[in-house]
Amino acid sequence: MQESPAGQWMACKRLEDATFTWPAIRDGVITLNHAQFEALFAGLDWRKVKALETRPPTAAE
Repeated sequence: MQESPAGQWMACKRLEDATFTWPAIRDGVITLNHAQFEALFAGLDWRKVKALETRPPTAAE
C-alpha cells in the first residue's frame, strides 16, 4: 500500500475464487469506513458490515 501526500493511496490484492463487490462511485470518490474497507479487502461483502452501538461501562457499586 502506498500513500501520497494528498492522502490518497493505492492497494493491490489478488482474489483466488471471488470478486470484489464495489461500492458506488459518487463524484469520483468511493467512501467506506474502516470496517467496510477491511471487509472489501478481505473479499467479503462490505455492504453487510454494520457499526455496533457501544455504551460506556457503568460503575460497579
